[in-house]
Amino acid sequence: MDVLLPRSLEEALELAAANPGVVPIAGGTDVMVELNMDLGRPETLMDISRLSELGGWRREGGYLVLGAGVTYTRIMRELPEHTALVQASRSVGSPQIRNRGTVGGNLGTGSPAGDALPVLAAWDADVILARAGGSTRSVPWREYLTGVKRTAREPAELILGARWRVPRGPGSFSKIGTRNAMVIAVANLCLQVDEDGRSVRVALGSVAPTVVRAEPAETFAAQAFEDAGLWDDPRATLAPDAAERFGELVADAASPIDDVRGTSDYRRHAVGVMARRALGWALADRAAA
Repeated sequence: MDVLLPRSLEEALELAAANPGVVPIAGGTDVMVELNMDLGRPETLMDISRLSELGGWRREGGYLVLGAGVTYTRIMRELPEHTALVQASRSVGSPQIRNRGTVGGNLGTGSPAGDALPVLAAWDADVILARAGGSTRSVPWREYLTGVKRTAREPAELILGARWRVPRGPGSFSKIGTRNAMVIAVANLCLQVDEDGRSVRVALGSVAPTVVRAEPAETFAAQAFEDAGLWDDPRATLAPDAAERFGELVADAASPIDDVRGTSDYRRHAVGVMARRALGWALADRAAA
């Protein structure tokens, strides 16, 4: 196996163009697992962990651009106001893994269990891809995630990061696993209230071939907020049966499988419960603001 060590993003893109089968590696928290378990043996690895161009984040108007090389530990420390992403970052593995793992790694692997991916979906993020010669493109998350561990990234492209419009309103990330740390999600969920758009967004992970949005539940929640006067008065009260119906609609959006981590029935039940809890947290946060 060859290992390439580019010193700049430009050099990395040139190497990717010259070696279409190359596997980029930064934190290695996904790639090394496959190597150690002999599930994959690429001919060439390219270490992109030293590329400063991928290691930053910046604000652009109402948007945030997160570099593919920013670790989960840095997200927790430097972006505390992005509650759902911080909560997702905190749920990733152990402190040692969070010190190495990146959102770019989740995007590169494309696993439906990737903890950061429901957050990016709930925020309608775009994935920024680049190739040699200075060409870049932004791909909406729906188009980027194409199947189980399949993405729209082409062999000569590298992931620069993700970009999203920062929503105004409370949000949260929930995860169910067999224990609190070092676990792949049985199911995970991100709920985000968008005050400006008067919408409630819900994204689910590990319950379908890719991350999915529970769009009927989103429509129902937005109308329930409207009917209760909650958009104008955060201390208003939601209809008694609204949370229950919301959870049912979220569960309906899941199309899980049975596997060693959980049954399909359990996963559907779990996302319904998480949805009701997340909605309750959002209502409490709005009332307390």
